[in-house]
Amino acid sequence: MDDVVDEMITFEGLGPQIIQEPEQEDLQTVVDHVPDSVVEQVEPTRRSERPRVQPRRYDDFILNVSLDVLMLEHSEPSTYKQAVTGPDSKKWLEAMRSEMDSMFENQVWDLIDLPNGVKPIGSKWIFKLKTDKDGNVSVYKARLVAKGFRQIHGIDYDETFSPVVMVRSIRIILAIAAYYDYEIWQMY
Repeated sequence: MDDVVDEMITFEGLGPQIIQEPEQEDLQTVVDHVPDSVVEQVEPTRRSERPRVQPRRYDDFILNVSLDVLMLEHSEPSTYKQAVTGPDSKKWLEAMRSEMDSMFENQVWDLIDLPNGVKPIGSKWIFKLKTDKDGNVSVYKARLVAKGFRQIHGIDYDETFSPVVMVRSIRIILAIAAYYDYEIWQMY
């Protein structure tokens, strides 16, 4: 046991001290008897002095936010009311007039009297801004679309049709074009 006490004394550099069990009133005396070397010196947390750099993965986020702010200047209306009351209302009205004229000219639009007991299928205007290569607005485009999801099978329509060409037909046309040395143009 003496060896252990000697090692502790040489290791700590302190002499053995006798501390009595304190009573509640003598708490201050216990604190006074604690050697200064036992009390730890609290050092403040070390802060890095490196400059903080944002990770590159966030670069696109900043770019997108900047583009969104720029696009607020020329935003696309989502409803008819926004189009006719917004700052570009004259241009949107002209785009709608152009769309209606195009429908009448192509004979895809006929005004008829609604039969009794029939509820018409609704429609909606879709507005798009077309931009040039520099990002400047070049065309105000308006399209009138039918709300086809409100149609009921058997009442509004009986059959569905989707013009899908067979691969065999395309091969025949390409073979004929190659034989006669025709040019083929893809329309979009």
